[in-house]
Amino acid sequence: MTALRSRRAVAAFGAVSAGLLLLSACNKPTPMATVTVGTNSVSSQTDCYNDGKEIPAAELAKCLKSKDIKSIKVDPDETVRFGVDPGIADNSWTLLMNGQPLTDSSKKTYRTIPGSVFFNAQYGASGNSTLVSIKEGENKVTGVWTFKLEKAS
Repeated sequence: MTALRSRRAVAAFGAVSAGLLLLSACNKPTPMATVTVGTNSVSSQTDCYNDGKEIPAAELAKCLKSKDIKSIKVDPDETVRFGVDPGIADNSWTLLMNGQPLTDSSKKTYRTIPGSVFFNAQYGASGNSTLVSIKEGENKVTGVWTFKLEKAS
């Protein structure tokens, strides 16, 4: 009976070890970025994240052309709020509108921008939608989150 208990203990230990090994192999989720307009919000993780290391230019170009971009309706009279996880804020972040810097870099976890900015030609907008990206990193790009802001009618 002692040999049977020993085998069970070894089997249980092996199963626990294998489970822990599998869990350690999982990718951890990327930090979240959120856009809020009024009571509506949309959050996203990104495939364009390199955990503090610079993203190669070729990979960055692919990320910026992603087809899986979350969208939110924006009334030009509303305030648009952008929020990021503290890890993104620690590395500094900038808002880009249609690929061009809209704000200076910041280490805060949120920023607010008047909704009218995203549909104003003076800021490079055209039409009824605008792509806004959150770029992590000041001197090098270590993460990008992109959202589509659509003008509410």
